[in-house]
Amino acid sequence: MASHGQVIFWSMTTVIIILAVVIALIIGFGVSGKHSISVTALTSAGNIGQRSVLGCSFEPDILLGSIAIRWAKVGVAGLVHEFKGGKDHLQEQDASFQGRTAVFADQVMGGNASLELRDVQLSDAGTYQCSVTTARGSGAAVLRYRTGAFSTPKVHMENSSSGNTLQCEAPRWFPRPAVRWTAYSDSGEHLPHAANTSYELNAENITLKVVSFLCNITANATYTCMIENNIAKATGNIKVTDFSITRGTNLQLVNLNADNLALQTVFDDSNCTVVAA
Repeated sequence: MASHGQVIFWSMTTVIIILAVVIALIIGFGVSGKHSISVTALTSAGNIGQRSVLGCSFEPDILLGSIAIRWAKVGVAGLVHEFKGGKDHLQEQDASFQGRTAVFADQVMGGNASLELRDVQLSDAGTYQCSVTTARGSGAAVLRYRTGAFSTPKVHMENSSSGNTLQCEAPRWFPRPAVRWTAYSDSGEHLPHAANTSYELNAENITLKVVSFLCNITANATYTCMIENNIAKATGNIKVTDFSITRGTNLQLVNLNADNLALQTVFDDSNCTVVAA
C-alpha cells in the first residue's frame, strides 16, 4: 500500500504531465494555425482562342487529400476553379469559366497549382489569385494575366518584272502591332529599304492579319521583319544569296514580373534553308 507521500508525488506527476500535454497541444495548434506556406505565381499572357497556363507553385505536400487549390479573379463573383481532396469542386465556379479550366492533378503533390485555361477569351484578362492550403499551412499569390493574339510571321520572296519583293505575313495579332524591317548586307552595311504594311480584320472581328511588303531586294543580304505589341514580339528572318534562301522565325512573350521587363522565348525555328527555284 502506497504511503501518503507517494500518493501526493504521483498525483503531482500526473498533473504535470497533463499540463505539459495541454500546453504542447495549445502551442501546436497555434503554430499550425499561423503557419504560412510559400506560394508563387508568374505573370503570363494568353493567346485568344488557344490554350494557356496560369502558373502557380507551392511547397509540396505528400498528402493529396489535404491539399486545396482555389483560383479566383478580381471582379468575378464565382470561383475560377477549385480543387480539393484530390478532385475538382466546381459547384461555385463562375459561368464564364465553365468547361474551360483544369489543374494538373497528377502534379499537385509536387507543388504544381497551375491552372490550364482553354479557349482563351479577350475578357479573361485581369488579376487572379492562386490560394493553396495544405496540412502544413496556407498561402496565396496574385498574378496579372494579359490576353491578346500573336503568331510567327512567314517571310517569302516574290519575283516580278519590276524587281524582287519580300512579303512578311502573320495571321493573328491583337492589339494592333507595329511592324518594321531591317536590312543588312553580308558585309554588315545597313541597306536602304521601303516597306508597305496593311492590317486586315479576321472573321471573329478581333484579331488582325498582318501583311508587309519590302521592295527592291538584293542578293547577299539579310532581311528581318519584326512585329511587336505590348504582349509579344515576333521576327521573321530571310537571308538571300545568289544560290539559296535561308529563313528563320522567333516568337517571344513580354514577361512583366515584379518591375522587370524580360522577354521569354516560346518559339524558335532557325536555320531552315530553302534552295531558291
